[in-house]
Amino acid sequence: MKLKNNLKSKIWGYLILFSMIILSLFWILNISSLGTFYENAKKEQLLQAVSEIKETYPSNVLEETLDNLTYNNDFCIEVYRNNQLIYISNDYHRGCMIDSNPLELNIYKKEFMYSGLSNKNYEFINPNQKNKILMSSLKIDDTYIFINTSLDPIDSTIEIIKKQFIYILLAVLASSFIIAYFISKKISKPIEKINESAKKMAKGEFNVVFENDSNIEEIEELTKTLDYTRNELEKTEVLRQELMANVSHDLKTPLTMIKAYAEMVRDLTYKNKEKREANLNIIIEETDRLNILVNDILELSKIQSGNIPLQEEAFDIHTCIQDIIKRYDIYHTRDGYTIEYKNKQNFKVLADKKRIEQVLYNLLNNALNYTGEDKKVKVLLIDKKDTIRIEIIDTGKGIDEDELNHIWDKYYKIDKTYSRMQIGSGVGLSIVKNILTLQKLPFGVTSSSKGSTFYFEIKKI
Repeated sequence: MKLKNNLKSKIWGYLILFSMIILSLFWILNISSLGTFYENAKKEQLLQAVSEIKETYPSNVLEETLDNLTYNNDFCIEVYRNNQLIYISNDYHRGCMIDSNPLELNIYKKEFMYSGLSNKNYEFINPNQKNKILMSSLKIDDTYIFINTSLDPIDSTIEIIKKQFIYILLAVLASSFIIAYFISKKISKPIEKINESAKKMAKGEFNVVFENDSNIEEIEELTKTLDYTRNELEKTEVLRQELMANVSHDLKTPLTMIKAYAEMVRDLTYKNKEKREANLNIIIEETDRLNILVNDILELSKIQSGNIPLQEEAFDIHTCIQDIIKRYDIYHTRDGYTIEYKNKQNFKVLADKKRIEQVLYNLLNNALNYTGEDKKVKVLLIDKKDTIRIEIIDTGKGIDEDELNHIWDKYYKIDKTYSRMQIGSGVGLSIVKNILTLQKLPFGVTSSSKGSTFYFEIKKI
């Protein structure tokens, strides 16, 4: 079984690991390389001393310069001219390689004097102290200057530093354990609170509050995202409940009527031909309405699944609109509805004709359902150079701004007190949205207290 570590343990562990890595790097870069660093530093001092002597020579302050170099850097300096030792500056350092007699010069000094070189560096072991000597030899005119310094053994110093470092290591690790614990607790606490609230939200409690007092940008963003998700889920739940209520009502109403009239035919009017025919017609009409509802819901499901192939073709949008409007003549004759369409010009467009017809049917149904007391709907065809814009306008009471984004949702109703649609199934605008989105056609709605305008555009050819 795989063990799971909580966030607090993870943060705590990473902070401890970070502290150990820093201490390890400190050990490698400082303690282990201390000897090399010390030697390089002394070589750098020799180079700077040579440069300073060259700048000073042959002024009368040369001896003062040599003494300062000796005092400040633990150098031993000898000056020879005509094979004679003319000046010594040594500060009585025990590691100095001082030769009082030119005839007793060590082999490195002799080698330089006969080399003809102006500058050369040497490294060798002091035969007396058994310590390493760094020597820089310099020739200026007929003067030879030898600067040497002892690399004192620092092993004992390193051992002392190592012991001190162990104590520091233990102190730092102990402090890291404590500090890392409180840091991990502070960072993880708001996330733990958010997680608890998220669990409640997952169970359907949408009144939860996602608290954040950490001042951490990512946690603040997470809190905002979860707040937004909670609001959207709450809206979705409300819409789901409304959908279930509305669909149930639309299914129940025709089913109740079908049953009632079927029982009436069976028990009362089966001998009266006229009444029987009237009752059977009502049964057929209600069955048709029920069939429309079921078919539209199935159609919407197919469109949303993306399994419907598009069949683009060139067709005349003017003729298409005319043919569809003619089929609504029954609503003019029976109920007094008027669809005004005055365009006379033909326009060729490229789209899936069958799906565009569905869009037009559903937008017209919606307009007829929500138009004003004058029962008028207007259809406009607008030439926009590259596209044709179709507008369907009603004269209803309009749609509130906060409702506009929801009207495309399945079975969303502006009037929350349910009233049965006169035409269509209640999922028409959702079908419109999905068809136009599938064909990547721009669409939208504008609304005022004088009515609403639904529109979409098709590419002109």
